[in-house]
Amino acid sequence: MNHEELVAYCLAKPGATPDEPWEGDLVAKVGGKIFAFLGGDGLGVKCGRDADEAAEPRLRYPGTVEVMAYIGRHGWNRVTVDGTIPDDELCELVDDSYAAVVAKLPKRLRPQAT
Repeated sequence: MNHEELVAYCLAKPGATPDEPWEGDLVAKVGGKIFAFLGGDGLGVKCGRDADEAAEPRLRYPGTVEVMAYIGRHGWNRVTVDGTIPDDELCELVDDSYAAVVAKLPKRLRPQAT
């Protein structure tokens, strides 16, 4: 999976919208909340409730998955999209991040199930 395909996968999620809150830094949002950072050639995703849970993918893919600057202590990781992580696992990281953000949204902002 290349970066363009990953962006398309993120934006195909129910209720997902693209945004550029910082010039040149694309993000995917649901209900007004970011679930994926898509700037550059990488991916930033929520990988757990806290830094301890987020450490698991970093242990499996050292150098490819790293603590995300500024928000890493809240369970966010930066993933290099270079073929090291299998496509199904990349999709799972996006799915988990999306689900975590949707779960915290007020019911009125949650996307309708299809």
